[in-house]
Amino acid sequence: MSDTPNSLFNQSLEKGLAVLRAFNAAQRTMNLAEIAEAAEINKSSAQRMIHTLEQLGYVRKHPQTKRFQLTPRVMEIGYNYLAADTLVDVANPFLAELAQVTGETTNLTEPDGLDMVYVARFVAPKFIPIHMPIGSRIPMYCTGSGRAYLSALPDQEALAMLQASDRQAHTRHTLTEIDAIHGQIVATRQRGYALNQEELFLGDMSIAAPIIGSQGLPVAAVHVVIPSSRWTLEEAERKLAPSVIECARAIRTSIRTL
Repeated sequence: MSDTPNSLFNQSLEKGLAVLRAFNAAQRTMNLAEIAEAAEINKSSAQRMIHTLEQLGYVRKHPQTKRFQLTPRVMEIGYNYLAADTLVDVANPFLAELAQVTGETTNLTEPDGLDMVYVARFVAPKFIPIHMPIGSRIPMYCTGSGRAYLSALPDQEALAMLQASDRQAHTRHTLTEIDAIHGQIVATRQRGYALNQEELFLGDMSIAAPIIGSQGLPVAAVHVVIPSSRWTLEEAERKLAPSVIECARAIRTSIRTL
């Protein structure tokens, strides 16, 4: 919970959003005590928040287990963001073309804090090892799209974000030392695309390029998924990287014509 003094800040709204965010893949259903603990609020506040959210249709209680869960109405909030996001509309045809050219799944991610969030995705008919639906979050420091985004920031800002990241090892390939990750970001800046070689998920590689906005700063990244079962990283770089860079450039040009 926020402890910053601000007369306009509504703590009740903050608590309500904390309750909604408390539900996830690991906590699909919860009782009141579990909600209070997950949202880091007291049980009395949790009861008020969950009652309000239930009345509004964002959560429901199972009649037998008495455990609460989210309802599909929660998706309305995320959908409204996507519907209002001009970048998604602009990027979709280019992502579709990239998927057709490469034969692999293509994605658009946007930054939120120290993560990249999936906002558009074109899934190839071929098998991909990891399913990342719209709204999924991935850390910047160990992913292709994250490094692509960081590479287009001023270097000191990128370094500050790396230092603030919880740089845990997700696989045996994950780079966690700032110097090593920064080296990858510098290389990305020089060649125009970023690489991820099974640093977040085994079997999952990617090539990514930043999308630069009208102010000269990155606003998103596009990346293509490269399953290690079908590609070596070297072969993918040679055959796919130019198409990924061109896709990002085309989206950038289209944004500026709006």
